[in-house]
Amino acid sequence: MALFSVPTPVTTILLDIEGTTTPITFVKDVLFPYIKENIKKYLLEHWQEKECQEDITQLQKQAACNESQTLAFKLQRAEKDSHIDGFVPIPSAISDNETENMIQAVVDNVYWQMSLDRKTTALKQLQGHMWRSAYITGQLKGEVYEDVVPSIRQWRELGFKLYIYSSGSVEAQKLLFGYSIEGNLLKLLDGHFDTTVGHKVESKSYRNIADSIRCSPENILFLTDVVKEAFAAEKAGLHVAVVMRPGNDALTDEDKSSYCCITSFHQINFPSENN
Repeated sequence: MALFSVPTPVTTILLDIEGTTTPITFVKDVLFPYIKENIKKYLLEHWQEKECQEDITQLQKQAACNESQTLAFKLQRAEKDSHIDGFVPIPSAISDNETENMIQAVVDNVYWQMSLDRKTTALKQLQGHMWRSAYITGQLKGEVYEDVVPSIRQWRELGFKLYIYSSGSVEAQKLLFGYSIEGNLLKLLDGHFDTTVGHKVESKSYRNIADSIRCSPENILFLTDVVKEAFAAEKAGLHVAVVMRPGNDALTDEDKSSYCCITSFHQINFPSENN
């Protein structure tokens, strides 16, 4: 088995989730279907709660269609959903009689965003709250590849800091690792980042993470299955390795020649292991 030798300056490991620590099938075949199958029931049961209303407000802002917004505010939000073909607006409920219609509008908007595989913070926030309820009640357990837990335990013992960076909300990340099939893994992680720090295909996001953890970009190794993310991270000065797991998008020959590629965390070799 070929090894990927980590550069000596690396002190911190930044991990993607989907396709890196966790099978894509878990996200696509378990987490996302759960949202689609249960969102209306969830909204009906939690509609009056403050957290749920905050989620709705964020979705309205994302759609830029809150009827109470001024024209100037709408123009400021022009880069949001309203310019995308087929977008679904979420009106404000004026009376209790309109609640049912508003709930249906939220459901339709969420379905629409998910059909486009959008990763908006507003959508991820609502999904995170729904998944929390499911994890706590035992309806869901987070999946991780079999090489993940032994590897991150070893990395911790070697003194490396471990962080997660995923398009899923920080709360959703903590739920996946906190209620995993391997038990509570949160104690093995030093922190979490989501799209509030920036999108994963933008180099600035990785510089923001480095600044946040007070670490030089050259001290960070980023593991991801997405080449565009690897490119952005490398451009920001991070070291990268692309993870090839079953079910992940196939890499081109050019991708394979441009990046260090691994199929298991066990292939990662640190200089301290050779001392």
